Amino acid sequence: MDTLQRSLLKTIIWRVVATLITLTVVFLFTGEIRQSTNITLVVAALLAAGYYFNERMWDKVEWGRRRSLPIQNE
Repeated sequence: MDTLQRSLLKTIIWRVVATLITLTVVFLFTGEIRQSTNITLVVAALLAAGYYFNERMWDKVEWGRRRSLPIQNE
């Protein structure tokens, strides 16, 4: 299970990457940096929250996880 801090850090790193991609695409469509920045910041905030809660939800699902083997003392 991921800690809250790990989920938060993963969210932040992914949002930085995705935000730069979004900014580039929106700028290519609008040609205006101010409008592109405003749109990108709103989208980034909404998607960061969505991603964080999605990660926390999936962390509670056991499906598809491998169980770790117990460590045996010598």
